[in-house]
Amino acid sequence: DSSAIVEGYFEDGREDAAQLRRGNFMARARMMVLYDHSVTWGGLVIGTGNKTETLIGYSTLWGDSASAFNPIGDLYKSQIRQLSATVGVPDAVIRKAPSADLWTGQTDEDELGLTYEMADHILHCLCNLRLSPDSLSAPPYDLPEEAVEKVVGLIRSMSFKRRLPEGAGRGGR
Repeated sequence: DSSAIVEGYFEDGREDAAQLRRGNFMARARMMVLYDHSVTWGGLVIGTGNKTETLIGYSTLWGDSASAFNPIGDLYKSQIRQLSATVGVPDAVIRKAPSADLWTGQTDEDELGLTYEMADHILHCLCNLRLSPDSLSAPPYDLPEEAVEKVVGLIRSMSFKRRLPEGAGRGGR
């Protein structure tokens, strides 16, 4: 159980670790457990991340971003909700506040400071329609400038999570 791994790690002089640090460790511990099970079951670890989380960096490197196959990875969060409704996922599950469940009361949207619906709309305009950030705050889109700036900032600052680690010999390419 990944909770036992986390508690065992943090009980030895690391009790004062911040929530985010504990949360990231929990996400990585979950994947350690899943990869261990995949060996005993002879299967692959399937990812549950989506395009929204990947683009804005709302994932933990070597945690929830680690998988052998990610069937919903090219879908925005809003598209996953639509797909879920189409295949009959109970409404209570679809409407549940998205959360990595890394600590009590944590929700993705509270941490992000905007809804996934807003983030998806901005991401779709930027990535799929290839519109400039400046055009999104003007008609016909009229999106809040602060939200656009936040999403653009997250895409840029979290780009390292979407690349393989750099090697010493590759830095100058």
